[in-house]
Amino acid sequence: MDMQLLYWHWLVLGLLLIIAEIFIPSFTIMWFGLGAIVVGLVSLAIDMSFNWQVLLWTVSSVVFTILWFMVIKPKIADRNFEGLARESAIGESGKVIKLPTETSNGRMRFTTAVLGCDEWAFSCDAEVSLGDRLHIKEIAEDVLIVTKLK
Repeated sequence: MDMQLLYWHWLVLGLLLIIAEIFIPSFTIMWFGLGAIVVGLVSLAIDMSFNWQVLLWTVSSVVFTILWFMVIKPKIADRNFEGLARESAIGESGKVIKLPTETSNGRMRFTTAVLGCDEWAFSCDAEVSLGDRLHIKEIAEDVLIVTKLK
């Protein structure tokens, strides 16, 4: 007895797998669902045996999974966390706890940690005194470029 799945069986299976991803936080089931949708769309266009359908489903699911974990996810992670963390730090204000000298940068303290630290070295064009409030204008490596709050 030859088993035959129609195109709509694959489409329904694909949608069910994608919906199941909402309840299972592994973020891998969705790629199998997309693979099933690919098989459903190809089966709609051409008639395939069950063996070819399963082979196409396996290959397309593996390709989607590899694309996600090797190409797309790393690009998203690089862009999101580092860039957003630095951008969110711009405008934060802190208090001067050590004055800058000719040979060293000053130090300032923040009430909440900025990029993981609550104390940072800073450089400022204006003259500052202990206790002044400064806000971050720019981040240059491990030194904050700050301006004086008015």
